[in-house]
Amino acid sequence: MDGIIIINKPKNYTSNDIVQIVKKIFNEKVGHIGTLDPNATGVLPLLVGKGTKLSKYLINHDKTYDVVLKLGEKTDTADSEGKVIEKKQIDLEKINNNNVKDIFNQFIGKQKQVPPMYSAIKINGKKLYEYARKGQNIELKARNIEIYNLELLSINNQKDEIEFKVECSKGTYIRSLCESIANKLDTIGYMKDLNRLKVGKFDIKDAVTIENIKENANNKEFIEKNLISIEDIFKNKQSIILDNKQLNLFLNGVSLTYKLKSDIYKIYNDSRFIGIGVINQNILKRDIIL
Repeated sequence: MDGIIIINKPKNYTSNDIVQIVKKIFNEKVGHIGTLDPNATGVLPLLVGKGTKLSKYLINHDKTYDVVLKLGEKTDTADSEGKVIEKKQIDLEKINNNNVKDIFNQFIGKQKQVPPMYSAIKINGKKLYEYARKGQNIELKARNIEIYNLELLSINNQKDEIEFKVECSKGTYIRSLCESIANKLDTIGYMKDLNRLKVGKFDIKDAVTIENIKENANNKEFIEKNLISIEDIFKNKQSIILDNKQLNLFLNGVSLTYKLKSDIYKIYNDSRFIGIGVINQNILKRDIIL
């Protein structure tokens, strides 16, 4: 069982919780890409079996989120998990469709963003949230990010909430974005809810739940339907067909000469998929072997 399964992560589970549950069910090595906070939901791609070797190819994906921004309150974690540390009046005249959309437009494009203190970024070997929990302030450097699109979904003036969809680059912190949007609206705010809709090409419409996995652990048809194979992950890459002699050399780690462009290639022996090889400067080397 080698490949990727897309999980729709529920609230109150860490990404590692999900990894451990699936690892126990399938008795396979399991990893994940794109960590989600415990209070966040949505797309969590799990790497299963030899699929765990795919992580290096899947680390720079863009992401899409459905977000609920709560206005008028600030928490110490910038999300609903923290305690409220400040409240501020909301000017309801500014919380209208046209004004919110105008402010959203100000965030489109490449920019620098300061990560929240409650994040897993490491400084001097320690994660930022470890400093934050001890009340220690660390000077944070702004990071380059890009917001591709911000779409207003709804405004709820009774609950002081704005729901929107954001498409953004890797490394974008939605909690920081929520606080920045609130500031532009002359108030404060925090990220109340976060649902990840997409990670690269992995879409929530193709995701399964943990309950689905538990109920179908021995259902071969279910697994075949929902497991994205390593071959499928690289379906747009060119193929190289090796004869038996070449295959034996390739599997034993011997470099082969191929005058092809430097790239990733699918490797076959006749019609049998063998795995992934990489050509660099006309030299083919094995990478992921099934």
